[in-house]
Amino acid sequence: MERLPVEVIGNILSRLGAARDVVIASATCRKWREAFRCHLRTLSFNSDDWPSYHDLTTSQLEILIIQTVFQTTGLQDLSILIEYVDEFSASMIIALLMYTRETLRRLCYNVRTTPNVNILEICGRQKLETLDIAHSSITGVEPNYQRFSCLRSLSLSDVSISALDLNLLLTACPKIENLNLIDPEMAMSDTHVTVELSCPTLKSVYIEAMGLDKFILEVDSLEHLHLKDCVLELFELVGKGTLKQFKIDDVTVIHLDIGEALENLEVLDISNFTIIGPKFCQMMSRSSKLRSLRLWDVLFENEDEIVDLETIAVCFPLLSHLSLSYDLIDRAVLCSLQGSSKLENVIAMELGWTMITELFSDWVEGLLKRSPNLRKLLIHGIISDAKTQEEYTMLANFTSSIVQLMRKYVHVDFRIYYE
Repeated sequence: MERLPVEVIGNILSRLGAARDVVIASATCRKWREAFRCHLRTLSFNSDDWPSYHDLTTSQLEILIIQTVFQTTGLQDLSILIEYVDEFSASMIIALLMYTRETLRRLCYNVRTTPNVNILEICGRQKLETLDIAHSSITGVEPNYQRFSCLRSLSLSDVSISALDLNLLLTACPKIENLNLIDPEMAMSDTHVTVELSCPTLKSVYIEAMGLDKFILEVDSLEHLHLKDCVLELFELVGKGTLKQFKIDDVTVIHLDIGEALENLEVLDISNFTIIGPKFCQMMSRSSKLRSLRLWDVLFENEDEIVDLETIAVCFPLLSHLSLSYDLIDRAVLCSLQGSSKLENVIAMELGWTMITELFSDWVEGLLKRSPNLRKLLIHGIISDAKTQEEYTMLANFTSSIVQLMRKYVHVDFRIYYE
């Protein structure tokens, strides 16, 4: 250990990350203390890492963080994630940022301050590559002055910001590729909540817990889009067909317009979503390069409507992974099994129900017949606590049918999970 270069020791300490572990390890000897001072690159204060953080008052915690950070000279990654503190003093956060801003590459903090700290003014024109902040507000963005020339990833959680300032902020980040908006408070001047975002460099966008009347996203290079727990009257994506992964999870949207963005789509994952009208299915059918399709707990505005296997087989010839779960009714099941086209490339399949019916095993068998190269089948079922005699009978019949299918399709790995 004595022969280890001090730079290597600094690397070891940086990999520990958690501030308490770093401080304890650095007390090993003089050489390790030197590595802590001169070569530590990563430091994290996280209330999940050490329960004793909860025993400290806010003032004690501020002093602890300040004293620890001020002993270092080249921090590149600083995280302050303290859940239980109501507010930190603005002077403490400003002092930290002023001390570390010239070397920081990644900054992550979720603490409230009084008054609000203008992080753009302090960290602009520096080398920051990742910025993840929460419980704050951003106003009066000046892209020419508060410029983040190296920033590639921006995450705003429970942050108050206007649509104009958000656009200006994106403009101030010429290399930005990843944007996360989680429960943002969009400051609006009128009751009609409309947001239009435009950024040519974005490749990944994640939006959670957003409620808007109208949301228009104009991006030329977008590859990954994930909408979660959102309520939108209209969502429109304007792009150049670069989208590869599109995920919708528990979203309410009346008008969904993806335009031509689905042409190169490879992964489509939709769950807890109500499909309104045939337009969405028509848009989806353009994705001829699709390799993974997941429709889980999906409802159709028209109860008789369902995505049939013939459409899936014809429209998605490269499909290798298929996941389907929705309530089955007599007419829909019969329609979904019509046609003769095979799911030639499907090797893994996941099926589920929210309420079991006698038709489920017929549906499973129909899918198996259409998938000659299937190797793995996962079945997820939900069983109510208070089961009736009819449910017991259906479950027994289903089990018997699945056992017969397992004997018939011995090359398929069957796995069944009940909730």
